[in-house]
Amino acid sequence: MAVTAAQINELRKSTGAGMLDCKKALEETNGDFEKAVDFLRTKGLAAAAKKAGRAATEGMVAAFVSDNLKNGVLLEVNSETDFVAKNDKFQAFVASIGQHILATSPADVEAMLAQPFSGDAGKTVETYLKESVAIIGENIQIRRFAKYDVAGDGCIGSYIHAGGKIGVMVQVDSPAVAAGNKDVLQALVKDIAMHSAAAAPRYVSQDQVDADVLEREKEIYRAKARETGKPENIIEKIIEGQVKKFFSEICLVEQQFVKDTDKTIAQVVAEAGKAVGGAVAVRRFERFVLGEGLEKKESDFAAEVAAAAGL
Repeated sequence: MAVTAAQINELRKSTGAGMLDCKKALEETNGDFEKAVDFLRTKGLAAAAKKAGRAATEGMVAAFVSDNLKNGVLLEVNSETDFVAKNDKFQAFVASIGQHILATSPADVEAMLAQPFSGDAGKTVETYLKESVAIIGENIQIRRFAKYDVAGDGCIGSYIHAGGKIGVMVQVDSPAVAAGNKDVLQALVKDIAMHSAAAAPRYVSQDQVDADVLEREKEIYRAKARETGKPENIIEKIIEGQVKKFFSEICLVEQQFVKDTDKTIAQVVAEAGKAVGGAVAVRRFERFVLGEGLEKKESDFAAEVAAAAGL
């Protein structure tokens, strides 16, 4: 089937492969995007973890954690320009929304917009948003948020990178937070969040990896190994090693700690447990990349792709 410049452009941004390779992959797979990604990976032309849709919109990701480390919010608010995102009024708006979520725990953005605004009960959050748009002079969208609450023992921490381009919130199970261990636990959750911002894990541990995701990886490894002519019994051993490497890349606790690559996150957590006198374990994390999955207005790049690909 004939493929379009837009399809080639999307695949190119997703995989980092060359335009002609992307064109061939789409033609070989009848335009099926996921199959085209796998085709490129089988040929060694695409990075395994690169995701479709580069961060494209402006604004900021922000985090808010209560003083007792029991409640946390990770929030993304989008603006039209980076200039406005750096504006004090915009940042104050983001902070007020974060504190509102921390105090009221809405189910989602839609439910939150209908709530009375905690900073002024005489108006809804939606009214406050519209007023802020008028004052700031640029369209603002409250895109998404995650709210964590610790019911028993354990704590929450966060890390914001590059002034709001990436944000991570982490929850760990731990002994009760007290004066004697708070500094250690606070440093731990911040370190794990910072690591996650840099290393982009997809799961906490192996048991969370979807079976279909794992099987898809194995099929790619098999296809690549068969192209080298290796016998099936050798291929299966190769796959075992590849799967182990795959887990070390996508599972948080198996990743090498970015601040000390001689340790895994699991080892860092275990050391913290000894320091605070009780078991510590990563329960969950949330990672937001500003504008992830949204498209920014671009120059007519598709036309350039079309010309280069001979379409």
